[in-house]
Amino acid sequence: MLAIGSPAPDLEFQDTTGRPVRLSDHRGHPVLLYFLRSSTCPVCNRHVRDLAANAARLADVRILLVVPEDRSTAAAWRARRDVGFPVLVGRGDHPHQRVGLGRRVFGSIQQSGTVLLDAAGAVRHVRAATVPTGGYDRAAILAAVDALRTDTTGAPGNAVC
Repeated sequence: MLAIGSPAPDLEFQDTTGRPVRLSDHRGHPVLLYFLRSSTCPVCNRHVRDLAANAARLADVRILLVVPEDRSTAAAWRARRDVGFPVLVGRGDHPHQRVGLGRRVFGSIQQSGTVLLDAAGAVRHVRAATVPTGGYDRAAILAAVDALRTDTTGAPGNAVC
């Protein structure tokens, strides 16, 4: 898993229309990546609804949802659920593995997790879990975002929103 304070790799994804999306496209803005266990996971879907409910508080953060399914499945899920955030998939690989979210319990359960990057692309919050209820912690995410807003040190990895 990515380490707090480390620079995030310049991951490349595809959105549901097939357009490439790189993390570096979002430099200058904080980014929250939520890696869903699956688009069919009811707990992950509840977390997406919670992100939407907190959108005003996260208005200066770019929220990107990453699903392990293929692009057509992701597009259908996004349309069916009326998801207001960009939904991303891997580009010929499994996107979760690139940040250390693998399959656990004999390779049968996909991990979920959240990664918050500051405007300079440094990792500021990470959470990973095999049990879907543990991959998302609203209070910790909001606290990390608030810390970004108040950090004025200018040190590497401490960019303000």
